[in-house]
Amino acid sequence: MTTTIALAGKGGVGKTTVAGMVIKYLAQNQTGSILAIDADPSSNLNMVLGLDLEWTVGDIREDMLQQVKSSLAQGSAAMGSLPGGMNKRDYLEYHVRSSLAEGSRFDLIAMGRGEGTGCYCAVNHNLREVVDGLSRHYDYVVIDNEAGMEHLSRRTTRDVQHLLIVSDPTQRGLVAAQRIAEMSKELDIHIEKSHLILNRLPNGVPPELQEFVSKLAIPLLGVIPANNELTIFEYAGRPLVELDDASPVYQSVAGMMRKIL
Repeated sequence: MTTTIALAGKGGVGKTTVAGMVIKYLAQNQTGSILAIDADPSSNLNMVLGLDLEWTVGDIREDMLQQVKSSLAQGSAAMGSLPGGMNKRDYLEYHVRSSLAEGSRFDLIAMGRGEGTGCYCAVNHNLREVVDGLSRHYDYVVIDNEAGMEHLSRRTTRDVQHLLIVSDPTQRGLVAAQRIAEMSKELDIHIEKSHLILNRLPNGVPPELQEFVSKLAIPLLGVIPANNELTIFEYAGRPLVELDDASPVYQSVAGMMRKIL
């Protein structure tokens, strides 16, 4: 069975950093295979994980449409084939698998840009089936989502064991986290458990914020301290998965993972 851990939160709260620490923990403490899915077009999960990324699913979709247009001009695409006689589904599956960035303990696939102009319905349906089919071959899937969680809502397999909603330590951030939690209930997604993570706290949770958190419908899983080491890594362009195991940021996320897994 695949355990899916999805991360959500408004932009800038550090959910991609948390996703990287979750993957680091799984790679070091679990024996199963791990697939990271970067579903945020503005995210750079590959940089956090230290992986090169040549193609995204969005690139594959655009290339597919160009191939279809070319085939239509030649009168062959109407039968569902591409140049060379390849079936469209097989074409997509081949390129999605080829786009995987492979690490020593985890793989990464990036969804990339959203839809442009053109007819995407059939292509997107096939892509969803291909990506979800690929996911089922892994023991753990970690999905770094955009705030609206559009990728989760479009999956053909919509079971999520743990939704981690990341917020900065502000009441505005927590209101946004609450809205994301409410939105997740409206989507056609089966989420077993939702958790709140407070990121970048300088000195623990202040009483005023703790009172606000206690009124939310999302249980607080844990807090991550503010840490200058992350800034140093960012300046140097170093992957955050190279953080020392003793790092307070990693230790905080590792503690949360031990609670829920």
